[in-house]
Amino acid sequence: MTYKQAIDYLFTKHASYEHGGKSGYKPGLDVTLRLSELFGNPHEKFRSIHIAGTNGKGSVAHLIASILMESGMKVGLYTSPHFVDFNERIKVNGMPIPHERVIEFVEDCVSMDFKENPTFFELTTILAFRYFADMQVDVAVIETGLGGRLDSTNILRPDLCVITNVGYDHTDLLGNTLEEIATEKAGIIKENTPVVVGEVTGKVRDVMLETSRKLNSHIVLAGDSGEVRGATFRKGGLMLKSWNFGMIRTPLWGNYQVKNVGVVLECVKVLQGLEYEIGCKAVLTGFANVVKNTGLIGRWTLLNEHPKVICDSGHNLPAFIETSVQLKSYSYKTLRIVIGFMKDKDVAQMLSLLPKSRAKYYFVNAKVGRAMPAETLRMMAEDLGRVGASYGSVAEGYKAARAASGPRDLVFVGGSMYVLAELFAFLEKEKS
Repeated sequence: MTYKQAIDYLFTKHASYEHGGKSGYKPGLDVTLRLSELFGNPHEKFRSIHIAGTNGKGSVAHLIASILMESGMKVGLYTSPHFVDFNERIKVNGMPIPHERVIEFVEDCVSMDFKENPTFFELTTILAFRYFADMQVDVAVIETGLGGRLDSTNILRPDLCVITNVGYDHTDLLGNTLEEIATEKAGIIKENTPVVVGEVTGKVRDVMLETSRKLNSHIVLAGDSGEVRGATFRKGGLMLKSWNFGMIRTPLWGNYQVKNVGVVLECVKVLQGLEYEIGCKAVLTGFANVVKNTGLIGRWTLLNEHPKVICDSGHNLPAFIETSVQLKSYSYKTLRIVIGFMKDKDVAQMLSLLPKSRAKYYFVNAKVGRAMPAETLRMMAEDLGRVGASYGSVAEGYKAARAASGPRDLVFVGGSMYVLAELFAFLEKEKS
C-alpha cells in the first residue's frame, strides 16, 4: 500500500465531517473504546492534556506543546484539520508522524475488517494514540475534533482539561444555545481533574462552575486571573507583560492570541502544581519558538510585506468578529479579500462584518463537500453590498488578488481552514 492509498482509505472508506458534514459525525465513545481495545488501549499509556473550545484550541495546544518541549519533555501533539499533509495532525516534538506509520496502521485496519464502521476521525484518533504510546511520549496535548462530551478524544483520562471559550458554532450538532454548547464542551471535565477555562460569562460560566463542582474538579477561570497585564504588537509579533513570567514575546499576530496566552499561562501554573517541571525560561522560549517547535501556521500569518498578505483560519462568527476588528487596525489603499466558507456556517453574518468600501472580493471555494460554491457566495455577498468575482480555485483567486495589488494594498485570505490548506499547498508548489 502506498501513502496515497492509505490516505484515500481513511477519507473515502470512512465518513468524515470535513467532507460529508453532519453525516460524517458520529457522537459517542463506544466505537472509539472498542477500537482502542483492539489496538491495546494505547490511550492509557501516556499522560495527556485535553483541550476543547469554540476557538483558540489549536493555538493553545501548540503553545502548551512548545513550552513542554522547551522543558525537555517528549511531547505528542494531535490537532485537526491539516493544511498540506495529513501527517501534520500527529506530531512528536514537532515532527509529523512518518508516512510509513500511517501505512502500517491502515494496513492493520484493512486486515481487521472492522464491523463497527468507524468514522475517519475515530480511526485517526486511535492512530494518534497508538503512535504516541509507541513513541513513549512523556505527555500528549490533544485537541478535540468537535464538541467534547461525545468526541472520540474524550476516552482520555488527562492530567489537565482546558476549555478555551464557548461560542456559536456547529449548532446543528451541539445545540442552539450557548448553554447547550457549553454543556457539550464541559463534557471533557473529569472527576478530580483540574480544568482551566478561558473567558466565559453568564450561563456558560454557570455551566462550567456547576460541572466542575459536581466532579470535584478544581477550576481556574483564566478570564478572571489577569495574568496578562498588557499587550502590544512590535516588529516580529506580539509582546505581552505578565505578572509571574515577565515579558513574553511570541511571533503570533492575532489580537485573539492575547486571550489564548492568558489561558496557556494559567495552564502552566496548574501543571507546575502537578509537578510538571516547567521553569520560567521554558515558558518564555516556548512562546518565542512556537512556530519553529510545532509548525503552527494559519493564525493571522504574515505571508508577504509589500503588499502585506495575511491569512487566518478563523471560520465561525465569533472568530470573524475578531477578524473584522483587526482588519480595521490596518491602513491600506485597497483591501483585497480572498474568501471562502463552508455552507453550514453563518455566512451572511460573517460577510456583513467585512467592509464594503475600499474592498475588492475574490470569492473561492475549497475542494471539500461542505464548501459553499464560489458563485453562490458571490451572489450572496453582492446582495449584502460586497462586490467581487468568483474563481475556480483558491489558487486562482489568490493569484488574481496578488496580480492586482499595489504595494500599499492589503490582501487577506480566510473564511475556512480548508481555504488556507489549498493556499498553503499552492504556495508549497510555487516554491518547488
